[in-house]
Amino acid sequence: MDIATLAGMGAGFGLVLFGTLVAGLTPLDLFNAPSILITVGGGLSATIISNPITRLVNLTNFTKYAFSPVSYDLPQIILQMVAFAERARREGLLSLEDDVANLDDPFIKKGIQLVVDGTDPELVRSILDSDMQNIHTRHEDNAKFWGDLGFFLPAFGMLGTLIGLIQMLKNLGSGDPTAIGEGMAAALITTLYGSLFSNIVALPLKGKLMVRDSEEMIVKSVMIEGILSIQSGDNPRIVKDKLASFVPPSERAQLEEAGGG
Repeated sequence: MDIATLAGMGAGFGLVLFGTLVAGLTPLDLFNAPSILITVGGGLSATIISNPITRLVNLTNFTKYAFSPVSYDLPQIILQMVAFAERARREGLLSLEDDVANLDDPFIKKGIQLVVDGTDPELVRSILDSDMQNIHTRHEDNAKFWGDLGFFLPAFGMLGTLIGLIQMLKNLGSGDPTAIGEGMAAALITTLYGSLFSNIVALPLKGKLMVRDSEEMIVKSVMIEGILSIQSGDNPRIVKDKLASFVPPSERAQLEEAGGG
């Protein structure tokens, strides 16, 4: 569970609520059902229009990664690549065929199988790079849903404000300042909803999903470089040093303690 996502959203809404209370208002002063329908309902409707139905069906499947990320043990992946490099230098690339069936990660499995099959190194890189790019494109497409929602929510908030202003101007002839004040407050609440849900929910979720994408792309890059180094017969120590550049300095100690190469 990613505490940062939940804590950030909780802190955002909590601080807005705290500021509301400090300003002398109550939470009920900010609740307006028609404004919610216009802003959230309109924003969701426009987002649904701009996205394919398959993306909507899989909404929860990809959004969950903003709250529960996939855990990658990058140092362990590097050590696995180093172990493969050691075995390949001792026994040849064909000796890795026995390990392919035991690999859990389909990306590594595919790459090692290509190497064992004697595929040209440039073709191996091309195939794996294409796979990685397609994964990145799917991630961007999925995150687009929340980006679209973050774009449309403020727009429909402004639309709701215009509707509220029309209502206020309609009551202007009554001469009742109370009715005019209430109409103005209701008009501004829709803008508040649009900005609030866009900047605390929609856009941050898109940003977090793209962070997840960046994390996976780094892991895939390590796998590609490791597989190609194994195929070229690089010294295991060189393989480790090359792949260690992808790991933050604070985590490199784990590689040194593990030895290898």
